[in-house]
Amino acid sequence: MSLGNTIRHGAKWVFIGNTGSQVINFALGLILARLLMPAEFGMVATILVFTNLAGFVAGGGMGQAIVRAKEASKRDFDLLFTLQFLIGLVIVGFFFAIAPWFGRWYDNPFYADLLRVAALSFLVRPFFNVPSNMLHRDMRFKAKTAVQLSNLVVYNSIALSMAWLGYGPWSLILAGLFSGVAGALQFAWYARWRPGICLDFARAGELMRYGLLASSNNIIRYIRGQLPTFILSRSVGPDGVGLFNKAESLAGRPHSFITGSVYEVLFRALAKEQDNLDKSRYLFFRSLTLVAVYGLPFYIGFLWLAEPLVVLLFGHRWADSAAPLVILSLAAPLMMIENLSGAVLAARSWLNKELLAQVIMIGVAIVAILIGLPYGLEGVAAGIVVSKLYMSIHMFWLAKRSLRADWLDLALAFLPAMVLNALLLTALMLAEMLIPSHIKSIDALYVASMAAVGALVYAACFLFLPIPALASEVNRWKIQLKLSRQHP
Repeated sequence: MSLGNTIRHGAKWVFIGNTGSQVINFALGLILARLLMPAEFGMVATILVFTNLAGFVAGGGMGQAIVRAKEASKRDFDLLFTLQFLIGLVIVGFFFAIAPWFGRWYDNPFYADLLRVAALSFLVRPFFNVPSNMLHRDMRFKAKTAVQLSNLVVYNSIALSMAWLGYGPWSLILAGLFSGVAGALQFAWYARWRPGICLDFARAGELMRYGLLASSNNIIRYIRGQLPTFILSRSVGPDGVGLFNKAESLAGRPHSFITGSVYEVLFRALAKEQDNLDKSRYLFFRSLTLVAVYGLPFYIGFLWLAEPLVVLLFGHRWADSAAPLVILSLAAPLMMIENLSGAVLAARSWLNKELLAQVIMIGVAIVAILIGLPYGLEGVAAGIVVSKLYMSIHMFWLAKRSLRADWLDLALAFLPAMVLNALLLTALMLAEMLIPSHIKSIDALYVASMAAVGALVYAACFLFLPIPALASEVNRWKIQLKLSRQHP
């Protein structure tokens, strides 16, 4: 299989895993919301803020270092396991030591017990992460997806059963712990891996230098992602935070499904071809083209259908999320550029430059959000879009330098998607004029009608317009559609 087909095949399985996870987790959340009290969710969420942050330290970015390495032996994976297990022991000891103080801080000793049990997951993570990194390095994304979805079944079964039996927040904490064990066993089986000990300190230094940069970037990204919530929580209160988070979550879903799926595969492919600039440039810009073609129509839909879509999905009390959703949707191309440029920098060891960009971005985002804050949720959303514009320009500039590319290459990468989405927008405008008013008055019918028109027009333009940059992709779809008609 060619590298291009390998990327496409891998991205498909990562997309399936991400989509399946989101759907299953959404359904689980609906059920658990009826079995657990809001305060119980809040306790677990509070614990996860701290354990998730510690998770960046536990991984240390060393797994990413192994994935991008030109060569990786069994000894390297044993070293990775040893380092992560030792770090995990330190983290567990730290959380056990501070647990009493943690309980006093929240004026509830139950927090201490929850924190200690949740911390035990750091002893499981090395058994989970190392074989997962092995599969990632070998681009065996189908196997990773199989474990991911299987693990969700384990987690959901335990969480729902324990919640039904009245175990409250323990149902979520213990489900996470036991599903981690189940996932570790499955990953080890697929990767044919057995843990081993290695104390090669020279090699450990190499991994940790790269890992420190990778984990630092992840931590800065995490902090950056929490800025709107923190600022809004101190200014507009919980209602505003909830409305904005709903808009931000919905705006991020297509990007997460599509661009996030491609990132994992592109990172490995670029690391594999890091000495071949021509191939690396092709992979990067080809990925941008396809991500834009598949992702941007969702954002055209958000721009057009924001309010009826939000009301249809979440109810009338969430209607005020529609305005920030429209504004955040304008950042879709910027998110794609930033994300895939990050894959280039990670694969080509430019993480130190990305780290500086991320730090600057925090300052830009704070200023932009504070300037927009007097104008309400729409102003905050506009501030985020402005900050993402800065970040996408900075990140692409770094990726361009690394690959010796040009700004014109970026414009050409987005050109097919721009043509298709301009036609989609024209079709929606015509449909708006032709759809009867009684259909427009019913949110479900209006959204379904416009979505159907948009999907049919976009698919027809994609399949039948002579766009040279998409010729090979269109041919693959035509072959698949022909095969599906022959084998219903």
